[in-house]
Amino acid sequence: MRTLLLSAAAFACAFATPVAARDIAITFDDLPVHSALPPGITRLMVAQDIVTTLQAAGVPQVYGFINGVQLEREPGTDAVLKVWRDAGFPLGNHGWAHLGLSKIDEATFESELEKNEPILKSLAGTTDWHWFRFPFLDEAYADPAKRAASRAWLAAHGYRIAAVTASFADYAFNEPYARCAAKHDDAAIHELEQAYLDAASASIALSGETETAQFGKTPPDILLMHIGAFDAHMLPRLIALYKKAGFRFVTLPQAAKARENVGLVDPALPAAPGRTLGDAKIAALLEHIGTLCM
Repeated sequence: MRTLLLSAAAFACAFATPVAARDIAITFDDLPVHSALPPGITRLMVAQDIVTTLQAAGVPQVYGFINGVQLEREPGTDAVLKVWRDAGFPLGNHGWAHLGLSKIDEATFESELEKNEPILKSLAGTTDWHWFRFPFLDEAYADPAKRAASRAWLAAHGYRIAAVTASFADYAFNEPYARCAAKHDDAAIHELEQAYLDAASASIALSGETETAQFGKTPPDILLMHIGAFDAHMLPRLIALYKKAGFRFVTLPQAAKARENVGLVDPALPAAPGRTLGDAKIAALLEHIGTLCM
């Protein structure tokens, strides 16, 4: 094992003694298309595997956030959205073309949401699709006026913000996995698997430490995931990891009700500071896995 790879044993002490139960809402971005695929794997297979795992684990009402442009770029991927909805999972808005707020003007921002809405309305049924996740989690923090304008538009149109309070950059593993699978590099895939669990463990520890320091407790987390092939491959082990760490799975609306999360979610309120999502350990691990099978 390469030396940069974090050992799972390094995190074992965090779970060696009984821990207070923590709640977490799992959410998925970039439906219907995210990152590269290994040979022989389709977008539909990825979605089916993720949905099957979530249902088997009893994870409730998992929101999937859509970029409608992908339906044009990869025809036939509407089947991914159908699988998601057939499972009873709701959909939300992630912007038509996944454009960061800081890179676009207000008119484009509004158009990005509105172009997705016919898709969401056609599939929603009785579910609430008025949840928006900022692409790249880019809320234009350096431009208070633009941030305030976007929040005002969201509030006026009945949206809530699908804020993120926990992430281990799962998206970074999907492209290396596709490369390593294409090269049949089983050793590198095993390394990716361990790194993925190490990054998730580090994220659990980080959110627990920073939230306890900020609030004196750990409010419900909202976990950012992506509909990628490696996420599908690792999801059973990831869910087992969260269960071992004492987490209970809740819905996004349930997590959003926590007093500590309301300012992140309700665009009509003054914007609350975002949560810490990464540290040097996670950054070093991600830098390393990005080089695998190049």
